[in-house]
Amino acid sequence: MLWSGWGDPAKAAGLLEPVRGLLRELLGVREPARPAATFGEVRLNAPALTAPALASLGAAVGDGHVRADDDARIRHTRGKSTPDLLLMRAGDGSDAPDAVVLPGSHAEVCEVLRVCARHRIAVVPFGGGTSVVGGLVASREGYAGVIALDLRRLDRLLSVDAESMIVDAEPGLRGPQAERLLAGHGLTLGHFPQSYEYATLGGFAAARSSGQASSGYGRFDDMVVGLTVATPRGTLELGRAPKSAAGPDLRQLVLGSEGAFGVITSLRLRVRRAPSGRAYEGWRFASFPEGAAALRRLAQDGPAPTVLRLSDETETMVGLARPDEIGALPSGGGCLAVLGYEGEPGEVAAWRERTAATLSALGGVPLGPEPGEAWARGRFGAPYLRDALLEAGATVETLETACFWSGVPRLYDAVRRALAAALTTPGGVGPLVMCHISHVYATGASLYFTVVTAQAADPLAQWAAAKRAVNEAIGVTGGTISHHHGVGRDHRDAYAAEIGALGVEILRAVKERLDPEGILNPGVLIP
Repeated sequence: MLWSGWGDPAKAAGLLEPVRGLLRELLGVREPARPAATFGEVRLNAPALTAPALASLGAAVGDGHVRADDDARIRHTRGKSTPDLLLMRAGDGSDAPDAVVLPGSHAEVCEVLRVCARHRIAVVPFGGGTSVVGGLVASREGYAGVIALDLRRLDRLLSVDAESMIVDAEPGLRGPQAERLLAGHGLTLGHFPQSYEYATLGGFAAARSSGQASSGYGRFDDMVVGLTVATPRGTLELGRAPKSAAGPDLRQLVLGSEGAFGVITSLRLRVRRAPSGRAYEGWRFASFPEGAAALRRLAQDGPAPTVLRLSDETETMVGLARPDEIGALPSGGGCLAVLGYEGEPGEVAAWRERTAATLSALGGVPLGPEPGEAWARGRFGAPYLRDALLEAGATVETLETACFWSGVPRLYDAVRRALAAALTTPGGVGPLVMCHISHVYATGASLYFTVVTAQAADPLAQWAAAKRAVNEAIGVTGGTISHHHGVGRDHRDAYAAEIGALGVEILRAVKERLDPEGILNPGVLIP
């Protein structure tokens, strides 16, 4: 991936001139005073690891799999949040690991953890590097150094149990790799988050990822039926049946733990038959509340499509549901809903017909397949758009939350008000705040916000203030601090407030038992 942005540099696209003009006129966006730093201008601290520590790590994984060169260190610095990218574009590599270690087996991961505990080296498990919540920046205080534990060599599909519809896979498999391997068996995970092209199976589990087709396939944590986890104290083998009444489910300690309790070295996953038919379409609703009511009806009473999402009026107007064509087409007003169906062709046709009857009765207007197909073509492209906006001088970031259906209107309004209050300039120019319902359940939904504003003189402080305001608004209105991006460092304090003092004590106790030296991703998740 691009070290200071998202994805493949060859896929990066500039902004259309009409979009640039709107940014200037409506938001006061001006190009940054300084160009972004080049790779050679990134400032790194001198590696802190001692020669004996490096030798021990080399003995654990092989000397060729321990890298301390500038290229490896820079490419493992931070994740892909807007603050992460702003720091990298400024040439700030101060959070770079001292070395990158690439184990090739569970046994090698265990040995690396033993070495790091002995030398008191902090360990940051690293998959695709797509964290947007500060999940890849370890605290250095009190440690002899920091390594990035890159799991890319653990990239095998280990076994396929077609009778049980489960597979065993290693954590370093990226989304497209996993789907290609599964396709050879006529199977799919059906997990397609926006980070799909670069994120790994281990990362999906560690952050409790939720994909764009979660309405049909479920969240990634729903797919995990077993885990092997390396910890400084030993190995955890979790999950041996579809369901169990044998006490609390310890898998849940690992899912969402972001490497703070252990390193996932293999996963047992539920899979589905690969669909032979797919169809996408668009619907328009007069308002966001009307569209939300329609999505709720489908989620609660069916038939719920595989993909089900709704943009509010602002996001529909801007055209963010089709990031590869943003600004190119008029929206026509109202709110755009995108629906997708996957299954046998005959099943898909009947499914669409039943869904259409429900949505028409609720005020929906069919727009045909084109809006849905446009979304499907560009659904992994929004992060490239963020890079272009940063280049133009805008601060742009996303945030997400979730709540029960009855709380959606209040949460939606509270977050928008918090962003407007925090980011409106002294001259009265407010931010552009867009939102869509990204995932639906019978009991509630996730709200995914995108905000664009002119960069202040200190864009990091600008966004930090907005983030604090939003976190407070989410807490006050009963939303969760994260629906599918994880906790990392950015949400750690708000997470503590969400689970309460006793919940924090429980997490710390688990951490102390599994990781007594505190080497696993220190500063992340645990309040």
